[in-house]
Amino acid sequence: MSKAPGSLKLGLLLNSPGGSRAGVVTAGPARPSLLSEYQEAVRQLEKARFDFAMVADTVFSDVDNLTPPRPEPVTLFAALAAVTSHIGLLSTVSTGFTEPFNLARQILSLDHLSNGRAAWNVVTSSAGERNFGTTPLPAHSERYRRGLEYVEVVRKLWDSWEEDALYLDTDRRLAVDAGKVHRIDHRGEFFSVEGPLNLSRSPQGQPVLFQAGSSEDGKAFAAHFAEGVYTAQHTLKEARQFYDDLKEKTRRAGRNPDHIKILPGLSTLIGDTEEAARRLDEQQFEASGRSAVQALESNLGGIDVSDLDLDQRIPAERLPALLSVEGRQSRYGIFRQRALEEGWTLRQLLKLQAASAGHGRIVGTPEQVADRIQEWFLNGAADGFIVMPGQGPEGSTLFAEQVVPILQRRGLFRTDYEAGTLRGNLGLPIPRSHYGGWRKVAGE
Repeated sequence: MSKAPGSLKLGLLLNSPGGSRAGVVTAGPARPSLLSEYQEAVRQLEKARFDFAMVADTVFSDVDNLTPPRPEPVTLFAALAAVTSHIGLLSTVSTGFTEPFNLARQILSLDHLSNGRAAWNVVTSSAGERNFGTTPLPAHSERYRRGLEYVEVVRKLWDSWEEDALYLDTDRRLAVDAGKVHRIDHRGEFFSVEGPLNLSRSPQGQPVLFQAGSSEDGKAFAAHFAEGVYTAQHTLKEARQFYDDLKEKTRRAGRNPDHIKILPGLSTLIGDTEEAARRLDEQQFEASGRSAVQALESNLGGIDVSDLDLDQRIPAERLPALLSVEGRQSRYGIFRQRALEEGWTLRQLLKLQAASAGHGRIVGTPEQVADRIQEWFLNGAADGFIVMPGQGPEGSTLFAEQVVPILQRRGLFRTDYEAGTLRGNLGLPIPRSHYGGWRKVAGE
């Protein structure tokens, strides 16, 4: 597969400051400044020319497996927009616990404040309802159907102002042409929204839409609208199959497959030597303790594995059929396949959970990490990666300072930004407005 020089895309999943995935607290004050920690991290990523920083988010808290503090993503990125000028700001917000009008306003506000660098990672949520009343979550397929209508409403609201609805009047004051601002009058299965939004059209046409999920419902969902997909693929073969399938589904949905960037999560643990990296890997696994068991049980559909020996396989009869699981089907499928088809032991599954939550993973030197990225990128398995550092904040520093220069020397990754907007740097066209007007990304 031919890839243009420098066209690899890179995002980074920001860890909570002060801790690593294994829960090992770094040196520093007991209550570090969250803002200063995040500011330093995102400045570093921008210096390395990353496409975007991403914050995953949950709306529930497991008191038996608490993580370091994690601010609400849109609020956090509004603060970080002021200290950056190019890097994209990708917020994860659930369609299950928010309303389209509020979400559309929040993300578009961030987009204006950052001059066109905002993105929304659309998730449908498989848990968390106990913090939002007593109504049970809908079935898996219904959550995606509702999510699809939710995205439709948001995009209509983002288009409710025409491109030139704002203008300067004769006194050089900003004015609004009321004839170019439109109600959307949406009436659907799940939502009734009048509109218009109280914000003008985005500097990049619309904020960029991402989607996270790899189930069959998730892929069908993404094919309709997603411009970036955060997925969990563990092997090159699986990643290529997913890549080809989603690109084809996107084409069948009437879209250009080049306009959806597939970015698997890649957990990295970097050492000066492979042996040093593997020693650190083992130390982190030993430190994960009961938290990894609880997380694995959750990803296995809620089954109990506490009675099993670490070097024992999980009995097949304990693992429910894939489609009977109402939670994160794609993630469950990864662990179920390893357990049943590849015969992984509980220890192996726990290591996969503790280190990368089922995502692809590389433990080794900076050169080995770059080799893995290059192999997948050039062999049609990914358009780029969302890096998930396995060493807390130190991991993002190691990647930015040691892996990125290797990728640049090999001609895979940019040495400077191509545009001022996230959409421009990702090589995505500006969406056509419902009301006409068409702009292309600078340089296209």
